[in-house]
Amino acid sequence: MDGEHEIQKAYESILGHDFQKAIEWFEKAIAVEPDNAAYHYKLSITYARSNKLHKAIDHATKAAHLEESSQAYKYHLQILHARALVEEAQYHVNEKEEHPEKAIFLLKEAIALDPLAIEAYLILGEVFAKRHDYHRARQTVLEALRLEPDHELAKQQLDLYERQMK
Repeated sequence: MDGEHEIQKAYESILGHDFQKAIEWFEKAIAVEPDNAAYHYKLSITYARSNKLHKAIDHATKAAHLEESSQAYKYHLQILHARALVEEAQYHVNEKEEHPEKAIFLLKEAIALDPLAIEAYLILGEVFAKRHDYHRARQTVLEALRLEPDHELAKQQLDLYERQMK
């Protein structure tokens, strides 16, 4: 027996915007075929879309280990790790720590894992600005705008940092 019926039900749930039910169906498919990397990968994506990042990482890790040759599974896991680093950095920023080096380190690591992580650039720019390092804040936001030229928040941050530099 395979888990294809459960996978179809999971997709139906996704089409109905019932992501919790989709998670349940993906979990049932995995119960039928625990070593099916594709099922773990699909569940990981659904967990990530449901903001359950740690569970997403767990299943992405399982998928990558089950099918070590899959670059897609490895890349997906890398992107999830980058998101986790951004979340951790945001926590440090929100805690108003006097020494933002931890947040800077985490954000640079996130960008290394996912060079397209616009949010990481924007938060990094904020951290530099809080240190009154408006030149680095500006450079960081310019990098975000290079990736996404019409990003409104990045444009606003750039304008703010340029005004601060004057």
